[in-house]
Amino acid sequence: MKDSPDFRRRSLVKGVAAASLLPLLGGNLIACTDGRDRQLPGEPQPVGVAATFNHGVASGDPLTDRVILWTRVTPDEPGFVEVEWEIAADEDFSDIVASGSGITDEDVDFTVKVDATGLDAGTSYFYRFRVRDRESPVARTRTAPSGTTATAAFAVVSCSNYPAGYFNVYREVARQPVDAVLHLGDYIYEYAPGGYASANAEALGRVVEPPREILTLADYRSRYAQYRGDPDLQAAHAAHPFIVVWDDHEIANDTWREGAENHDPEGEGEFSERRAAAIQAWYEWLPVRPPSSVAEIIYRRLPYGDLLDLIMLDTRHVGRDQQFVYPDFATGGMIDVAATRAAIGDSNRTLLGAEQLAWLEEQLTGSTARWQVLGQQVLMGRYGLPSPILEALEPSIAGADPLEGGTAAVLAAVAAKNKAPGDRTAEEQALLDSAIPYNLDAWDGYDFERNRVLDFAAQLGSRLVVLAGDTHNAWASQLRNSNGGPVGVEFAAPSVSSPGLEEVLGADAAALFAPLMSILVDDLVYANFLDRGYLTVAFAEDAVTAEWRYVSTIDSTDYTENNAAFQRRVVQRGDLLLS
Repeated sequence: MKDSPDFRRRSLVKGVAAASLLPLLGGNLIACTDGRDRQLPGEPQPVGVAATFNHGVASGDPLTDRVILWTRVTPDEPGFVEVEWEIAADEDFSDIVASGSGITDEDVDFTVKVDATGLDAGTSYFYRFRVRDRESPVARTRTAPSGTTATAAFAVVSCSNYPAGYFNVYREVARQPVDAVLHLGDYIYEYAPGGYASANAEALGRVVEPPREILTLADYRSRYAQYRGDPDLQAAHAAHPFIVVWDDHEIANDTWREGAENHDPEGEGEFSERRAAAIQAWYEWLPVRPPSSVAEIIYRRLPYGDLLDLIMLDTRHVGRDQQFVYPDFATGGMIDVAATRAAIGDSNRTLLGAEQLAWLEEQLTGSTARWQVLGQQVLMGRYGLPSPILEALEPSIAGADPLEGGTAAVLAAVAAKNKAPGDRTAEEQALLDSAIPYNLDAWDGYDFERNRVLDFAAQLGSRLVVLAGDTHNAWASQLRNSNGGPVGVEFAAPSVSSPGLEEVLGADAAALFAPLMSILVDDLVYANFLDRGYLTVAFAEDAVTAEWRYVSTIDSTDYTENNAAFQRRVVQRGDLLLS
């Protein structure tokens, strides 16, 4: 028997654990107690339809006493589904520590979340869901530690493009002994079949669904369903809790506060409507704690004992001014260096927005942990390159043979850089002095606000470890304040499957350019522009160790670890110098 609208409304309200959750984004949060007492006296007990677990299970946002549990059910027939859940201290579920039930339906795309509370800090648990006699896979999660904490470790991933190749990286992440996975955005991509990074999609059986660029709530839900059907992604979610932020492709390419490069209001409607649909689907399909007030706010702090404060930021949607692009500053095939520097240094220009910036400064001020860790989307380091190199890389500016021009510019700049300042010619010094940001979409395009954050952290004596994704390539850089003093380090993860600079430069040139860029950029210690993989970051009291791990291919499920590309870097808390 299908339930009445009144029963569904009462069940939903009782299933929400916090008082002021937004009605849609908290709509799939079910109660942490048995939900079968929710009908009025004398009211018939409704019976939900049967369903299967086609999209796996997941957990996320671990705190010391709670963690979000997630699943999505596929009903056998129209109607609502009653879902039971259990979390236990052992994999056999002989020691169940919490359980409950609730309902889900088409209003929330049959997704389910539980904020499982009353757990012990720093403890691994096992959880599962049940619909009638059908059980989900059993998965493992872990709460955050409290008090004195000696170590913590995370895997860091970003940029998982389904048609670009297999998710072998997620399979490797599932095997790692980490406390949690940090996903720094581009969990899905919005493009139509045949769009970005789709050259091999048909041969690999990974053509995206629905067969169009996604715009509506139904579209975004369908795309998440396809991604979450991937067995390697399901394995990673089942092995570890995820801590997730969005980047741009969860909505549209190069999103900013009021629009996106890949959104045309004339043909695709109001950006605000697309954004709202994308945000709703994101909250439905990912194991994140529902927002308490404003849907767009995803920045939050997750403490890991006295060892680190994990401060997750939104550098993409909530406050970002529109990105600059180099054609804005180019005339006759040349970039105006002075105009570029003036624009990115504008004191009114913001990446975080005033409210998030104030919140970040409050978190840094109040942090007494040994490390302050910023989990966010885009590169924070200073990645300046001589302007002739960037002119060759920008298609709208580059000449007839950009590879030849770019190679010549790189080699000339490296030759000049390898000379002592007094031995350089005036032309060589001018070439080096023309350096401007490699990527205006990153913190490099918002220089004033970056200096404010790094100077503030330096004044507090913070020990910053900044984690980034977005570029599809691996990076390790020294972070310095505006006076040149070290304030921390940046570790950036390669992509799960999205192509890196090898797509632009070619594989041979990308392999050559990475070490040369490390010569040209003073603060850059390591870069890999060729390989797909992930990052692990292990925290101890006095040091942090970052390791970049890669897979041999994403074109086949028959792959190995690419041990030749493995890289390790360490920063000591005492001097914050990256080695």
